[in-house]
Amino acid sequence: MTASAAETPHGQQVVERVTAAGVEDVQLLRGDRLPSLRGDDERATYALAKSTLAVVTSPPSARKLVPIPPSADWRLDLAVGCPAHCQYCYLAGSLAGPPVTRVYADLPEVLSAIGTHVGRGGVTTGTERHGEGTTFEASCYTDPLGIEHLTGSLAATIAHVGTTEWPSPVGLRFTTKFDDVEPLLALPHGRRTRVRFSVNSAGPSGGERFEGGTARVRERLGALRRLALAGYPVGLTIAPVIPAPGWQDAYGQLLDDVAAAVAGALDLDLTAEVITHRFTPKSRDVLLGWYPGTKLEMDPEQRTTKRGKYGSVKHVYPKDVMVEVRTWFQRELAARVPEARLLYFT
Repeated sequence: MTASAAETPHGQQVVERVTAAGVEDVQLLRGDRLPSLRGDDERATYALAKSTLAVVTSPPSARKLVPIPPSADWRLDLAVGCPAHCQYCYLAGSLAGPPVTRVYADLPEVLSAIGTHVGRGGVTTGTERHGEGTTFEASCYTDPLGIEHLTGSLAATIAHVGTTEWPSPVGLRFTTKFDDVEPLLALPHGRRTRVRFSVNSAGPSGGERFEGGTARVRERLGALRRLALAGYPVGLTIAPVIPAPGWQDAYGQLLDDVAAAVAGALDLDLTAEVITHRFTPKSRDVLLGWYPGTKLEMDPEQRTTKRGKYGSVKHVYPKDVMVEVRTWFQRELAARVPEARLLYFT
């Protein structure tokens, strides 16, 4: 914990939580610079960083919200970094330095940006998704539920959004691969927070096998049901879709499991977002350094190159594969989980 973070009430609460959880190695730094977290090689650096939680104050850039299409109007960072070990991690190559998880201790200052952005935005505000209000995405660079037992940041944010009198509708959103939702069930969420569970095909050959350190898909679906019964809007982030041999059967089973999980839930508000697997040259290099034995296909020769407006390169599935996957999910979601509203496919 940096010196500035230790001076904040929220930072002090984090220390209390980690101490109560039995964490013995708590280092209070004299300044605001983190010590080196580099090991002897890339794998050692990865292991050290992934086992470290840094409590810091947010940089000015974190309080200057940026658009985050197609998910939400604005990105709201409570933390940066994730404790999970996903072999397709989209943060690889996006964050500088070792993948340590940094939690922002100046939470009131971070949340103050919401008030200045209400009524603004181009993803849900003023679009066909206007019923969601001005939306704020809290899981762009972290899985906030995965660290919630140590931070309490997510519960504080849900309550803040749920109880504040905003000038127009507001929606908080986050995606998770974890299932410890019990501390969230009784919060005054006001149906203003949509909790989406990142789900994939299960089994020994499914996409789930690339998601180390997370809750199993069946456990996430159980958590989705508990939140729906507690009145939360919920969602599916079906990602990353990997159309390996037999993928239709595997994802068909997933959709059937979702239907069973939400059966009987009253006032169900369920959305779906479908995201196919993609990677950049930089993220591929980083991931192969972290997981040199991975069986995840990341062959640029099997992909189509997609270029962003600033010249960025991304490797996606060929057009015919994308059309097939899109058509299948549109049809099967409507047939198997008719309650789900498909927000987008990418």
